[in-house]
Amino acid sequence: MIYNAAKQSTGVSVSNSNFWIQSQRPYSPEAVDLALQRWSGISDPIRVEAVLVPCVMEDEPKAVSFNLSENEHYMVDIASKLSATDSSHVLVSRTVGKTSSEIRFYFPAPDVQLVSDLSNNVVGCRGDGNINRVINKRASYISGQTIYGDAILANVGYTRRDSELQTENVTLCTYYRTLLGKMPDGIYKISKDSILVAELPCVYSRTSWKGPSPRDLLCSFCRLQRLSEPYFTVNKVSASCNVPGSAVCSEEMGSLKTAKQSQCAKDGRIDKENPDVFKCYVKIFSKKRELLLEYSTDDNWSKESDAIQNSALKVLIWFNHYFKQLNTHMEKLYLPKSTDGFTIYPNIFLQEFAMCLSVYGKSSGGDSGTCSAVGPFTMDTSQQQLENSAFLTDIDGQDSGVFPSHGSLTCISYSVYVLMKDKRKKYLLEVNNEFEFEIGAGAVRTQLESCITQLSVDQSASFVDELSDRDLILAAASELSPDLSKISRDSCVLEFSVKVLQVTEPMEDRMEKALFSPPLSKQRVEFAVRHINQLHATTLVDFGCGSGSLLDSLLEHPTTLEKIVGVDISRKGLTRAAKSLHQKLSKKLLMQSNVPAAVLYHGSVTDFDSRVYGFDIGTCLEVIEHVEEDEASLFGSVVLSSFCPAVLIVSTPNYEYNPILQRSAMPNKEEEPEENTGPCKFRNHDHKFEWTRAQFQHWATGLAASHSYSVEFSGVGGSGEEPGYASQIAVFRRMTRDQEESSPKEDDPRQPYEVLWEWANASMPSN
Repeated sequence: MIYNAAKQSTGVSVSNSNFWIQSQRPYSPEAVDLALQRWSGISDPIRVEAVLVPCVMEDEPKAVSFNLSENEHYMVDIASKLSATDSSHVLVSRTVGKTSSEIRFYFPAPDVQLVSDLSNNVVGCRGDGNINRVINKRASYISGQTIYGDAILANVGYTRRDSELQTENVTLCTYYRTLLGKMPDGIYKISKDSILVAELPCVYSRTSWKGPSPRDLLCSFCRLQRLSEPYFTVNKVSASCNVPGSAVCSEEMGSLKTAKQSQCAKDGRIDKENPDVFKCYVKIFSKKRELLLEYSTDDNWSKESDAIQNSALKVLIWFNHYFKQLNTHMEKLYLPKSTDGFTIYPNIFLQEFAMCLSVYGKSSGGDSGTCSAVGPFTMDTSQQQLENSAFLTDIDGQDSGVFPSHGSLTCISYSVYVLMKDKRKKYLLEVNNEFEFEIGAGAVRTQLESCITQLSVDQSASFVDELSDRDLILAAASELSPDLSKISRDSCVLEFSVKVLQVTEPMEDRMEKALFSPPLSKQRVEFAVRHINQLHATTLVDFGCGSGSLLDSLLEHPTTLEKIVGVDISRKGLTRAAKSLHQKLSKKLLMQSNVPAAVLYHGSVTDFDSRVYGFDIGTCLEVIEHVEEDEASLFGSVVLSSFCPAVLIVSTPNYEYNPILQRSAMPNKEEEPEENTGPCKFRNHDHKFEWTRAQFQHWATGLAASHSYSVEFSGVGGSGEEPGYASQIAVFRRMTRDQEESSPKEDDPRQPYEVLWEWANASMPSN
């Protein structure tokens, strides 16, 4: 169209063999004088760094540079690097990256076969089939437009605001960061200035989320992928029977349902009987407004903003999981039409992300940790956090006693190196002097969190981990050496040096401390100590001991215990527990001789182990709410029928007490929950449920009746009057058996648990 218009215009001439338009008007004398004055001076050439992106996917991008002089147009140098005929054969893309960016791709104009209709004085192109160039998939994907042949990514040129030539170096790090920014978690990593450590969190909380909000991240992701803006629909629904995560309220008060399906506890200050809550639905459209993905959920939220942010995060997590699969061959790629609240339209989806699939399918070079054959994946991200324990070296600093725990806001400093095994060299990749994240939210790589939870404030340590994806390494490295371009998981590892700077305790603990003195955690320990001494118990097993807080606290009280045992599925928690118990027992040994034996077992509390059979007392304090309801019921059945402790003490939060705790937490004005805005929340985002008194008692009485135990109910925190104790407790007591009756487990020899740490009674610890 431009060519045909030029042919009919005066003052310009065109070529009949190609798209070449030239002005026939001479330059004005003033313009000629100005140009001569500028070129007459002698000045040093300007060196500009750029990146050459080959169109052949097997060829790696590489750094290039060119020297610009004032008496020659910069496009001449670019044309030379691209082996183009002259500067008129170089095309320029739209800007890449941020709105303020002047980075562009420069690429040779494709050869176009023209069709001339002399009778109508019209020249046209036969279509893309007659363009004699290979499409550059990487450059096309990054820029969002079709780019042919090898391309140069550079920041050079004139702007409307400046008459002088503007330049800025573009490095390989710039290229890989631009590529990373198009990933669902890339913008989050870049905003945190933490490429190798930060991960997209699996949960959203207004009090602990750092960086751009999930909604902003999703909007940026859609823009960078050239999709339409995400469409959010928020519905207001009655919450008379709903709480966060609820669908429909059960009308059976006696049935075993979670607090997600129970009435929210009513408080005197809440005068709205049926407050409203919000649900948010998300739709993602292509640039042609074709629907490619929609997300709907039964989760309810008391604030409209929370509904939007949590739904946006779910969609981001889905995209992130999907992008991790993209080294899979197209024919093996699994794209379910419906899963976990998502409805996918595969034809539109794959059409929209075709270029993306071809780019990421090659970018990792087979060195990525992602799988090679993909099936359906679950959105339960909290269960996908691997239990890897980092092997720490060079632990430095005294134990301050303040450890990060699940839900705590932790601030660290760290540095990351790539370590070449054969050459014994290491290169600094990333440094962050102040990085804050929430423990247990999936906000950092798993091995780093495992390391951090073993250190106290002001302690530092080092550990090694497997190499990250190569593109991440190159995006993190500010300076690339020849060695870094050849890294692989066979020849390199990452070395992390970390230090814990500050720990802010979880919101649940802050709420409890604001209202109770001593805190609920100490009140639960004192409750257990009273029963231990009343029973003259000599053996105790703590099911789900975690980092050993109960066992550690019991050593501070005089008891009749001769042996204490902890069982947990988390190696990370048990490592912390071993460290703490070892220090406390060592000090206790110096002051007195009657030190109890102690053992920590790694294993599931739903697997029977004969070494834990028939203890005097078993405890399970604030544990069952961290697993699904059916697992909590299985735990109760296994403990009472197989382990058979004489007494079992189980505590769990009383959901009806939550409004009082949340009002006493004294948040700042931005975080202050509004009254009458809907149902109260769980005390911790990791809780799978929280029961009312009626639900807890229904669960406990059913277990007791099934396994020949009696049960009585009590609690700590509060007076016990409405709405009950803050932490509700069930005490199971084994009924006396007939002398001839024996447990089928007494002769069961199974011992599946692994001894992680042991302190023998002979006053010497053993591992």
